[in-house]
Amino acid sequence: MTAELPGDSRLPRYQRLAEVLKTAIAERRWKPGDRLPSEKELAAQYGVAPGTARQAITQLAEEGLLDRRHGSGTFVRKPTFDASLFRFFRFQSEGGERRIPGSRILRREVLSAPSAVASALGLAQDAAVISISRLRLLDDQPVLAEEIWLDHAPFAALMAMDEADIGPLLYPIYDAHFDQIVARAQERLTVEAVDAAYARLLRIPPASPVIVIERLALGVDGHPIEWRRSRGRADRFRYHIEIH
Repeated sequence: MTAELPGDSRLPRYQRLAEVLKTAIAERRWKPGDRLPSEKELAAQYGVAPGTARQAITQLAEEGLLDRRHGSGTFVRKPTFDASLFRFFRFQSEGGERRIPGSRILRREVLSAPSAVASALGLAQDAAVISISRLRLLDDQPVLAEEIWLDHAPFAALMAMDEADIGPLLYPIYDAHFDQIVARAQERLTVEAVDAAYARLLRIPPASPVIVIERLALGVDGHPIEWRRSRGRADRFRYHIEIH
């Protein structure tokens, strides 16, 4: 049975189909790792040409939502949760093995959103948000200090979770417990002289340089999920990018 292709009829049909597929991923009808129907199957289902289905899949692959595997098909991409840390900081053992820093939550509370946080998360002024302060450590040595902000409504149960059940990687927790999938993120890097409070946390002298990463994590449909600011020791900073 052919489904009706929704959306603004003034838009190209491949864009409308891309939005349909994106909604299916956001609503968990397809989960990370699931294989999508073939281009011919999607074309038949939505009454479009195979080339239109191919364009829609290409668009979502370019946005990082889908993974095309030659000979296997197209799959919903599984996010790599530690990629940003390794791109910006050296977290390795003495033997060169990559390691994910541990996590120690210093503070977790519900607050009225500061104006900058409300703006980043698309919330009303003074909306209730969860504010988390945590320290990331390797071999009990602090390497990152993080401020994390979440809309309280979808994440309210996080306040009651045991820290041992949360672990160092938050995005898998958002997915498994709150049906919030982080599909992409926007990041901005700056350098600042660390203030006394963060100097104590990172065990470095006040006014030492730190790298500041501000990240806005977005869902499949583009809605803001999390805003965080991470401060890391400059002596561990690295930057790696591949240009094609």
